[in-house]
Amino acid sequence: MVEEHHIDSFDKASFFSLHDYDDNDVWDVSEVLKTYGMDDPSAKNVPEIKKNEITQTILDLLDRNKNNIIERGEYMAFEHSLPDFGLGPGHHWDMETEYEIHHWQKFRYHNENTKMEELTHAEDLEHFKIHDQLEDEAEAQADMDKLTIVEVNIPAKFKKI
Repeated sequence: MVEEHHIDSFDKASFFSLHDYDDNDVWDVSEVLKTYGMDDPSAKNVPEIKKNEITQTILDLLDRNKNNIIERGEYMAFEHSLPDFGLGPGHHWDMETEYEIHHWQKFRYHNENTKMEELTHAEDLEHFKIHDQLEDEAEAQADMDKLTIVEVNIPAKFKKI
């Protein structure tokens, strides 16, 4: 909790609420996976069998009424810690927030006058490379949106050769 959320101490209700991403008072399978960071691009190589193990283990531990969701009351009655599956802290924020939490605040926040030229860590370079790719994709999409007919979207069987 300290590394991922900058919270030194917390109570169970706060933990549950913080990880109830759609704020509906239950954790469904997608929220369990998100809490363990399985939605993050860094988890793309985690085998499906491992993801299934995570969800099944958590449901077995907490889902007392076996409805495949974890209700707030079920979590509050759980008297142990959630298991660590050895997959890291569980990145479950968007790209910007993850960069902010795991890199910027760790290495840069102490100096509010940091210049772009100083951002030379591999994490900085990768982050800005992703930004460049996203901008390129947005520009390409904007260019296609201006066209009446987008030829790249026409299946080959309908094109004259």
